[in-house]
Amino acid sequence: MMGNNREFICLSYDLIGNGYFQKLTFVVLIYFSCFAINQVGASIHEYQNQSFFRRSNSFFFHGGSEGLYASKLHVDPDKKPSPEENHLNGKSFIRFESITFRRPKESAEKKNEMQQKTGLVEAIIVEVKDREKIGGSYLHSAAICCTPDLSKEGSCNVGEVIIHQDPNYPYNPQRIQTFFEGKTEETTMVLQTVDINHTGMYYLYFMFCDPELMGTTISGRTVWRNPEGYLPGKMAPLMTYFGLMSLAYLGLGLVWFLWSVQYWKDIIQLQYHITAVIGLGMCEMALWYFEYANFNATGNRPMGITLWAVTFTAVKKTVSRLLLLVVSMGYGVVRPTLGGVIFKVLLLGLTYFVFSEALGLVENLGNIDDLTGKARLFLVLPVSLLDACFIIWIFSALSQTLEKLQIRRSMAKFALYRKFTNSLAISVLLSIAWVGYEVLYFNAADPLSELWQRAWIIPAFWNLLAFVLLVVICSLWAPSNNPTRYAYSEETGDELEEEGISLTSSSVLLAGESANKQLERKERRASNADLFRLGEEVEEDKRE
Repeated sequence: MMGNNREFICLSYDLIGNGYFQKLTFVVLIYFSCFAINQVGASIHEYQNQSFFRRSNSFFFHGGSEGLYASKLHVDPDKKPSPEENHLNGKSFIRFESITFRRPKESAEKKNEMQQKTGLVEAIIVEVKDREKIGGSYLHSAAICCTPDLSKEGSCNVGEVIIHQDPNYPYNPQRIQTFFEGKTEETTMVLQTVDINHTGMYYLYFMFCDPELMGTTISGRTVWRNPEGYLPGKMAPLMTYFGLMSLAYLGLGLVWFLWSVQYWKDIIQLQYHITAVIGLGMCEMALWYFEYANFNATGNRPMGITLWAVTFTAVKKTVSRLLLLVVSMGYGVVRPTLGGVIFKVLLLGLTYFVFSEALGLVENLGNIDDLTGKARLFLVLPVSLLDACFIIWIFSALSQTLEKLQIRRSMAKFALYRKFTNSLAISVLLSIAWVGYEVLYFNAADPLSELWQRAWIIPAFWNLLAFVLLVVICSLWAPSNNPTRYAYSEETGDELEEEGISLTSSSVLLAGESANKQLERKERRASNADLFRLGEEVEEDKRE
């Protein structure tokens, strides 16, 4: 089902101004998976006997909306393209395929068998900046369809959608008319392709004005294509971005691997967890790149790759947050285990994974303009609340860990955690600022996606921030030949283990102290002997 609430809002802008928990997890995943799988379509928008909705004196159905770049000619001299490739190379278009309208039987029977045109359905393609050209707003009328009074003024034809054509751009907005004939219940749109010659955000509406066509349904599909492929304009830069990010994770993984091999005897448990996050991030970015590449080539999102990419993303986000949490608790540094709190940690992680996976499935397995504002809010809200729980718990645990380290006078570990805390604080402040920018600038100030060419930076920022934070953790907890500076040890109040002093060094110190004591005893004996001899000389002088 298409997002009809959003379409309604857009058209208004255009036209008028424990065991139980496991069962719950399974049910939620199955529900959202089925919901998403039924809507796979992406740049190929499919319609399955869907109904029109009333708006003012018209009936409309939102056929899709995407950012499209203008067509451009591109010929590769080293490659001989096939006829189909030659037709698509550098072309940007919207193609109507097998679009069929079916009206109610009662409506068809009222018409004259000999009459050729007994019902009109129009396909309207409009660039969002030209939305005011549809409807009677420029005629100071709230009507969308032409009325007899407006027709008398010569500004429109009765039964058609009012469109104000600019003489300089006569084909924008563009209308395509399809008529019912006689008493037929069905009519099929002629297969045709509309070339896009201006870059912009385009909306497609199917509309009719005749109240007798109420109950008409639409079936078929439309194909939307950009010059470089089927990726929507606001998603196209992400394919390159994911490719670069996969290389960045690969570089980080290589450096971390060489580091670990060099100090493999001194690897601690925490560093294995960091390795897992790096591996997950590498797989996640690579899967998204291949998913977008396939999407760009075919116009459909491949089910298998998309499911894997969404799952790897949910797993990596969950494991990353759990890593931050256990590090903040001092795991492996001030405490050897998490004790009884491990159950709460795993429960929070599992809950986060379920909702994150559900949100990812619905966002990425449906058409790109499926989600209504309320549906997205319903899915984003629990993920946001769980993120807030992670943040509060992380900083609370960090405060307790810093306090313990300060009491024990473990200054090296204390300095390490201070750097970690400052890094987290900066990332949280950046996140809050970016959320405000996203909500106030992109969502509130741009309800019709007019800033679609910059929309890719929203998801890109979060991936980049997670990568930078991972690099910081890798640098702070890098493998070395002196793991005692951040590994757990039974601390007795001194700083021997903080400076990396071994038992051998301690023995040398004790031996040195013993030698000093023996030397002091010899010096005292020598001094006493000198005093004794001096006393004897004084006595002899007195006798003389």
